[in-house]
Amino acid sequence: MNYELKLNELKNKIEVYKNKKIKAETRLEQLQIQKDAIIKELNDLGVAPENLDNEIKKLDNEIKELIDKIESMMPSDI
Repeated sequence: MNYELKLNELKNKIEVYKNKKIKAETRLEQLQIQKDAIIKELNDLGVAPENLDNEIKKLDNEIKELIDKIESMMPSDI
């Protein structure tokens, strides 16, 4: 077995994994920045992130009610 060749292969693999780690850390940092921006935007809108599902349901219900109201005001012979 050629140890020098094997060591070079291992060094190359280590380098590849280092690059992958750096890319993953960079991506994680970008996602954290995005998350922080979204949370800030939600707070600016007066919605707590933990209440987001309820807020979406509430808005969905409001939209449905408005659509029903509009439809009820329209003449039925059109």
